[in-house]
Formats: sequence, structure tokens, C-alpha cells
Amino acid sequence: MTTLSILGSTGSIGRSTLDIVRAHPARFRVLALAAGKNAGMAIGQAREFRPKLLSVSPEIYADVRDSLAGSGVEILSGLDGACAVASFPDAEVLLSAIVGEAGLAPTWEGILPGRVIALANKETLVAGGEAVVRRVREKGARLMPVDSEHSAIHQAMRGHPWSRVRRVILTASGGPMFGRNRKDLQSVTVEEALNHPTWKMGPKITVDSATLMNKGLEIIEAKWLFDLAPRQIEVVVHRQSIIHSMVEFVDGSFLAQLGSPDMRGPISYAISGEDRLELDVKTLDFPALSQLTFHRPDHEAFPSIGFAFRALEKGGQASIWLNAANELAVQAFLDKRIPFVGIARIQEALLEEAPEVPALSLEDIQSSSVRARNVAEEKIGEMVPRQNIAAVS
Repeated sequence: MTTLSILGSTGSIGRSTLDIVRAHPARFRVLALAAGKNAGMAIGQAREFRPKLLSVSPEIYADVRDSLAGSGVEILSGLDGACAVASFPDAEVLLSAIVGEAGLAPTWEGILPGRVIALANKETLVAGGEAVVRRVREKGARLMPVDSEHSAIHQAMRGHPWSRVRRVILTASGGPMFGRNRKDLQSVTVEEALNHPTWKMGPKITVDSATLMNKGLEIIEAKWLFDLAPRQIEVVVHRQSIIHSMVEFVDGSFLAQLGSPDMRGPISYAISGEDRLELDVKTLDFPALSQLTFHRPDHEAFPSIGFAFRALEKGGQASIWLNAANELAVQAFLDKRIPFVGIARIQEALLEEAPEVPALSLEDIQSSSVRARNVAEEKIGEMVPRQNIAAVS
């Protein structure tokens, strides 16, 4: 039986992970959960899976503690609680699925000797990069990708040497804004940006898909996961989300991983030790597919992919600042403080100002991020004068 700690248990990835545990109760045991602000869901998960430790947001701590009194579940809250879940000593696999840079510190603490880190949190490697990879290596832990694109690459590479790889191709759905030009994007509403055609995700990740920054983050993540040069990474828009990514070898042959767009596939592969578990997912009906289409990204309308490559070329703290800029700009858009196209403007502005000296410790990364967020907030304030906020809404 595989023992699990789960960061982000009430999010979409966390819920899908618990679906797998529910379907395979003899295979997995949940020891610790870090939930968000949904008290009812956190309490329900604790009662069903009976973890030894549950961490929740401070806002719901008292209600959850009182509701679970006498259950035997230890209740913690905040960052300290999430770090305690991540570092729970008896868990063999840590599923890291807290959204955004908030997942970096707990994941860092959870990198323990012999442990598998099933990584669904892009920002851990986008902001942490070299420092995280070094810590994984020093601790004797192992990173297993959960993002469908990186899982596809990992699966395609089983039994093949990286020295024979020409390039990897990350596929992108294109998100809800596919086909719109730069002028069209000026008037995008929050509701339109959250209307993803394929995947059901949280608002931050869905907006990242709309701007294609999700693919930019995956470019940076792929560089660190697979030790790739930026020139070896490409992106194509594949609207059907059937091919999750591809690897091209030096002889011109390709290996691709295909499947219905269901995150339970890559999650189960990551947490099961690369086993193929029986899952209740929709199977592909190839005659009914009719066609698979591929398009080059529109870099003029969606410049975020290019920003990711620039961050890798610039090095230093560029990825930290780009990620911080994106998180604040996306939230500002969701709050209707800036327009959709303002997200890319904030990204570019901070990318240009990022320090060139690398941050190689968790403390340095966090300090750099704080500085970046302060600058990003200033840029957001300058973009939308107070008297014009209503017009953006």
C-alpha cells in the first residue's frame, strides 16, 4: 500500500487524486491533507479518508477543529500546517497541487530522502528551478510530473535515452481565446476567459490557459524536469487535447501519449509508481475523432510563451519575477482591476526589471518574489488609475 500526503486536497487535482484513492482503497492510504477555504469539503474529506493530519486555511480553522473534535485527526492551519502535511514523515508520495507560488515552500519542506514528489504545482519549478532540482538530488528524492503535458513526455521517454532526443513538443488547447487577434482581446471579460472548452480547472489556471501563460510556465518547468535546452522545447496548439505532448528523436521518429482529457490518468501514473491503474475514464473512439488539428501559437496576440523563453535566456531571477507578475496580474484581472491584455503588459514589464543574479536558496527565492510582487502591484496601480477602474469592469 502506498501512503500519501496531499497538498491542495480541495482543488481540482486534489479531488481527482482522492477519486483514485476511493477507487483503489487497497492500493493507497491518505496520511495527511492540506485543504483550502472550503470547510465543508475539508471536513468531508477528513471523515471519509481519516488522515492523521489535516491543515486548512486560518479562516476556517476553528469551524473545522470543532467539527472534527474527537475524530483523532490533528488540525493545523496556514503555512506551518501545509509544511507539516508536506513533511509528514510516513508518507511515501507527496502530491503537490496547491495553486501558485504558495505551493513552493511546502513542497520544498516535503522533499525528503526516498520520497516521490508528484508535482502538479508548476510554480515550484518555475520559481524554484535550479534550487529545487538541487535539493531533490541532494535528498535522494524523485520528481514525477503530474501536468498532462510533462507526464506525456515522461511516459514517451520510458526506455529511451535523452541523448537521442531532438525536441519535445508541448501541446496547448489554445484556451477559450483561440482564434482571437490582438484587437479582439482588448475587450475580453472575466466570464469569457473562464469558459475553457476542454478542461475544468480553477480560475487562476483557466486564465493562464486563456493567455497561454500556462504553456509558458510549462516551458520553464520542462527545462528543469528534463534538463532541456530552450531550443529543444516547442509548443503547438492542439484544440482536441487528445495528444498530450510528443517527443521527436534524432532519427525523425515521434512518440506521443494520447488519451481523453482527464487528469486522473497522469495523477494515477505519478502516484502509483508508474503503474497502469484501472480508471473509469472515457476511452478514445478513433473513427469518431474525425480529425486532429495543429496550429502555431499566435505570438503577437499571446506573447506569454515568448516571455517564458526570454526568462530562460535571461536567467538570474527572471522566472521568479515573471511568475510573480503573472500571479498578481491574473488576480487583478479576475478582480476587474485591469483588462485581459494588461496581464501580458505586467509580465513583460517585470521580466525586463528582473535581477540577473540567481536566487539559489528558498529564502532568496521568497525574498525575490516579495520584491517582484511589490513592483507588480505598482505597475498594476499605474495601469488603471482609480477613476478608470469602473470602466475596466
